[in-house]
Amino acid sequence: MAAKTETVVSEVHPTDRAKSETCASEHACCGGSHSHEEFGPVPQDGAGRSFQVSGLDCAEEVAILNKVVGPKVGGAEHLAFDVINGRMIILHSAAAVSDGEITQLVATTGMSAKPWDAENASEDQAAHLARQRLFTMLSGGFWAAGFLYHIAETGMGGAIGLFSGHGEAVMPLVEAGLFAIAILAGVWLVAPKAWSSARRVSPDMNLLMVVAVAGAIGLGEFFEAATVAFFFSLSLYLESWSVGRARNAVSALLDLAPPTARVVYEDGSEADVPASAVAIDAHFVVRGGDRIPLDGQVIEGAGAVDQAPITGESALVPKEPGDEVYAGTINGEGTLTVRATRAASDTVLAKIIRMVGDAHTRRAPVEQWVAKFARVYTPIVMALAIAVAMLPPLVFGGAWDDWFYNALVLLVIACPCALVISTPVSIVAALTASARAGVLIKGGAYVEAPGRTSALAMDKTGTITIGEPEVAAMYPLGNASTQDLMGVAAALEARSSHPLARAILVRAEVDGLDVSAADDTRTVPGRGLEGRVQDRAVWLGSDRFAEEKGLGSAIPTDLRHRIEVAGSTLVAVGDANGVMGILELRDRIRPDAKGIVARLHAQGVKTIVMLTGDNERTARAVATEVGIDEVRAELLPEDKVTAIEDLVEAHDMVAMIGDGVNDAPAMARAHYAIAMGAVGSDAAIETADIALMTDDIGRVPWLIGHSRRAMSIIRQNIATSLATKAVFVVATAFGMASMWGAIAADVGVSLLVVANALRLLNGHHAETPPKGGDRVGDRLAEGALAHGH
Repeated sequence: MAAKTETVVSEVHPTDRAKSETCASEHACCGGSHSHEEFGPVPQDGAGRSFQVSGLDCAEEVAILNKVVGPKVGGAEHLAFDVINGRMIILHSAAAVSDGEITQLVATTGMSAKPWDAENASEDQAAHLARQRLFTMLSGGFWAAGFLYHIAETGMGGAIGLFSGHGEAVMPLVEAGLFAIAILAGVWLVAPKAWSSARRVSPDMNLLMVVAVAGAIGLGEFFEAATVAFFFSLSLYLESWSVGRARNAVSALLDLAPPTARVVYEDGSEADVPASAVAIDAHFVVRGGDRIPLDGQVIEGAGAVDQAPITGESALVPKEPGDEVYAGTINGEGTLTVRATRAASDTVLAKIIRMVGDAHTRRAPVEQWVAKFARVYTPIVMALAIAVAMLPPLVFGGAWDDWFYNALVLLVIACPCALVISTPVSIVAALTASARAGVLIKGGAYVEAPGRTSALAMDKTGTITIGEPEVAAMYPLGNASTQDLMGVAAALEARSSHPLARAILVRAEVDGLDVSAADDTRTVPGRGLEGRVQDRAVWLGSDRFAEEKGLGSAIPTDLRHRIEVAGSTLVAVGDANGVMGILELRDRIRPDAKGIVARLHAQGVKTIVMLTGDNERTARAVATEVGIDEVRAELLPEDKVTAIEDLVEAHDMVAMIGDGVNDAPAMARAHYAIAMGAVGSDAAIETADIALMTDDIGRVPWLIGHSRRAMSIIRQNIATSLATKAVFVVATAFGMASMWGAIAADVGVSLLVVANALRLLNGHHAETPPKGGDRVGDRLAEGALAHGH
């Protein structure tokens, strides 16, 4: 599914000379002049001591470690975190603290730490995830067993009573035992964190859940306690799993560069050597169709390279001695001998890998709203429960048993079931509705973002354009007709699968031409094709090819200029008598692109920016046609990151749409990212928070409207659940509430918010959602929670 990465090309095709020269200059300026630190805040191994922290999965754990470890090392500013890899870094600026002390401090939080070992880090992360999965499955399994036992004993009527909180006065021992095991398994990994939170007098979501479970047990509601324990355990597992998915996406980038290089020694012998062991200035050979293992400079051979994985260019780039090539790009045909100019750890691809990982750590983590609220809600509820239990007996001489009962009632109503459900159920409904519309949103954290979008950056190729060239115009010269011109071009291209060749053949088919392949076709590397049609020598190629044949003056200057200004590719066709005519080829703009941009502006997206590796003329021609506000062209991946950072500083919510590996770092740096799923690279899709499964950017305006409606319903649900709890808190304070009333209210509000949330499934929006789903959906569905839950 990787975009623009055809591995074998039968011949070299002409491209815009300016594009090739621009890329060369870009490569020269990149030249390893940037340090790793410029691409992110996480220091390299030499910049401090690193620790593998088991249980470091989200911003909640980062906040805890900052509170516990920060004071010991001189402040939280001396700590850095790589959540993707579960890594905590003690910077060199930190106060002197031994590894043992750090390990002990982390242990007091309910997490565990040990000095970083890159070789074993993945195994440790996998073991942590497996442990979470085991306890979650045990909790869910015993919860289901207890529920099924209840149905077997009481029938469906009894099951309804159980869900409503009206269980039997005395629960059978077997059923209570099953729910007890479910509770134990559900809180097993949470309890140490909750205990740490209690000892530090710093209540958090973990403590709230454990207290809620304990309160339910105190009331004899084992089913409710088991349900809370299981679902909280499940949420933590999904969180860890989502971090693992992001980590795997970064690791997958490594597969773009081959692990070995075919090194040529001074005596002429060759050997396959690990790419990491190839020294700078060593020579290596790249055969046609192979991926290039290292950045380097061509010293022998000629051909064309597909640089889409790195620069995003829509056409192959001719390469001759002196030109730069990149690791991870594909040599179209012919054999190149290359001098390595960078070590494997310093290639442009390696920098992309680091940028993706670091951009994830630099992006402000989206904390769950409930976790933030719990920091205030939890201590207030606990204080109120204690006050309800003690003040009336002490001050007014009330009965201790009665007011302790009221305190337990308060804990029941305070159990944030409806509050917790209000957001996830709404989000699940929103995710389901968007999936039906062909838009994959990778978790609840990215349901809200589209509705607040103020700036949108997008790639050109595969986003605004289709990524497939077309014959835009034909200009016959001399006595040639358009039919003669196209007939010769199609005959030369008849056996090619190159994108430009396909464009010519499609146009010939549309024109109804009967095409027969030319005889004796021969590729002229970096120039074009030669062959014979009906015993007549013919050729096709770039304007440079025509100039080398002494026919450059036959191409009208005004025509050449017009094609260049339009950002199109000029293809000259001729025979022994001269130039027969000119074909103008360009990437096709999506038919609805202009209307989509207009709708985005109407929805309040203030700035729409095109970020592309293509040349300036092509980019500006496309932007002008579709109404895009700003253009930044001829960009390498690190330049795109810089552009996104500029937008992030100027706007509250910035989105990036892309489809290639070269877009992934910028996508990771934006507030949220959208991938063109059907043709997008795996790295772009994994990095993105939202994927358009059928590559229809017309879904972006729909997505914005869908996001706004979903957030409106979520706010309604939160307000309803909080208002209900407030009423019962007041009633409990005056001794007017009962356990049954509290349970009924909690269940009733839960059902109400669920019903309200399910309204999102009807797909009624201001804009009709497009038809969704194709074969890509099956592949992407497994990552539906890849960036949050």
